[in-house]
Amino acid sequence: MAVSPPSAAPSNRRRISGIPLTALRRTGALTLALATTALCAAPAVAADGSGSDGRAKPTVVLVHGAFADASGWNDVVERLQHHGYNVVAPPNPLRGVGNDSTYVASVLKSIEGPIVLAGHSYGGAVISQAAAGNPNVKALVYISAFMPDVGESPAGLSGKFPGSELQPALRPVPYTDAHGSGSDLYIKNDKFHSVFAADLSTAQTKVMAVEQRPVAAAGFAEKATAAAWKTIPSWFVVAKNDKAIAPDLERFEARRAKSRTIEINSSHVAMMSHPDTVTKVLREAASGSADRPALAATGTRTKALAGLGGLASAALLAGTALVVTSRKRRSAGG
Repeated sequence: MAVSPPSAAPSNRRRISGIPLTALRRTGALTLALATTALCAAPAVAADGSGSDGRAKPTVVLVHGAFADASGWNDVVERLQHHGYNVVAPPNPLRGVGNDSTYVASVLKSIEGPIVLAGHSYGGAVISQAAAGNPNVKALVYISAFMPDVGESPAGLSGKFPGSELQPALRPVPYTDAHGSGSDLYIKNDKFHSVFAADLSTAQTKVMAVEQRPVAAAGFAEKATAAAWKTIPSWFVVAKNDKAIAPDLERFEARRAKSRTIEINSSHVAMMSHPDTVTKVLREAASGSADRPALAATGTRTKALAGLGGLASAALLAGTALVVTSRKRRSAGG
């Protein structure tokens, strides 16, 4: 019995849907090349908008105020470090605005790249002068702080508005050092909790009162010779329950400087009782926008992906054009 040979199946080796395989290969190669170029062209961007090496993030410098030391920033430091920031919390000598700002200015000069400079309480007066003339300082952040203009002193500002209970709570103590003698100002131990840190536990403030660092009386009355907030963008955290600096003084300072301002139900030590809020403000200052939306951290990455999408679309269009051209050539050739 004769067996009929199988009918020849259409060949897929030379053509697919009427398009020469060589044209498809050329099209695919070009599309792949363009897509690869797009991928290579997209910048490496971290999830928070900084470069992959993290150098885009500013260093955050935290300056404490009178009657305290840098340990008051502990909770904020931990949070900032968790978010990948380099943090410096130098000691504030508390000897006077001129002396202390000169010292902090020297610390700032040792830091490479952009800086966000924050000051609490008397530290606000120090950073206002220390940042003057330093182009690396991109933002100033004041936490329940003094923010003097040229010719103003922390002591002078203290009496500008009612609401502070600091003056009657102070205890002057004479001192002598290698440079002479003077008077240091402490907060009376029995007043420390109510005036300085009413929203912390009494057990904690008892220790803080014993370990407080005094400010020189003469230095507290020293007038500022520079006001960097006039030229550097500023943020201000107003502590509405502050008994050391009158909240109305904080509002006045923030309004005068056109600071981006937030008010919170806090005692004087907002960075200790509300570290999450203070950290958020510092991060907003670092980003350069107080109104940064929740997803803005991916903004730069989104732009990069949008660019990638555009290049990929161009590659697809180029491939389509080659297919159409191939078809036309085939039709013309008969």
